[in-house]
Amino acid sequence: MFFLVGPTAAGKSEIAVEAALRCDAEIVGADAFQVYEGLDLLTAKPGADSRARVRHHLIGEIPLGEKFDAARYRELALDRVREIEGRGKRALVVGGTGLYVWALTHGLSETLPGGNAELRRELEALTLAQLQERYAALDPRGMERIDRQNRRRLVRAIEVSLLAEAPFSSLRADWSGQRRESGAVLAGVVLELERKELYRRIDERVRRMFAQGVIEEVRTAAEAGPTAAQAIGYAEIRALLRGEISVEQCVTAIQQKTRRYAKRQLTWLRRENIFFKINLTNTPKSEVAEVIARRIEAVAGSVNLIPGDV
Repeated sequence: MFFLVGPTAAGKSEIAVEAALRCDAEIVGADAFQVYEGLDLLTAKPGADSRARVRHHLIGEIPLGEKFDAARYRELALDRVREIEGRGKRALVVGGTGLYVWALTHGLSETLPGGNAELRRELEALTLAQLQERYAALDPRGMERIDRQNRRRLVRAIEVSLLAEAPFSSLRADWSGQRRESGAVLAGVVLELERKELYRRIDERVRRMFAQGVIEEVRTAAEAGPTAAQAIGYAEIRALLRGEISVEQCVTAIQQKTRRYAKRQLTWLRRENIFFKINLTNTPKSEVAEVIARRIEAVAGSVNLIPGDV
């Protein structure tokens, strides 16, 4: 298992396909929203041509109305990796959802409690400001690192802190210990890009998304469940369809929201220093793909890369 990670709009999908073709690999997605059926434009799924050239897993497989989380992702992803490698091929994990990558590289702590329906309903009734205040009181260290605008993550962090009777961040810290104790060697590449260029790509991709028909895509899609509805742009386009905002306002809001998301991804990627970094600025994609393919071949078969299996 080899990782190719990077911020949204950096060009991971295209580079991944080229690298996979060079080393007989199949791609396992690590994206919280591309995993869902439908909304292909909104979630920037790899195109039909890319998916025809290289087999992709965990892309467009989960019904839009279902809940999905990191624990289920880890289970499914590891199953796919074993199946791929069992056929003598390479598994290339590609994505930018930090929690999903973390679930594979670090594992998920067995001490994390499951959900509590009554507590969850109580927390979901709170405002964003109330959730922020409550989590800050329970876990000041965790509050410094969590996405404060993400209600779903705040609710889960508070829920875990209360049920485990310990700060959520302290339990997450245990995950890195699992990785070290397992002795597993983790191999991967982080794609980097100058922030100005990344933001330009984001703005351009959003404009292209609208030109290709994302409004109609959202209009005709099945009802999104609580997880899928968190996809960037879904709420904004639904507001547009209700006549609450204009197309121009919708485009601008999605561009801004995507840039903020990319900024959070960059922060996470800077902290996650276990992978080799490649700066895409002024580097041809074909050259990047070749470097990645060589690295995949170099580590393939030498170690078991699945935490907890060694």
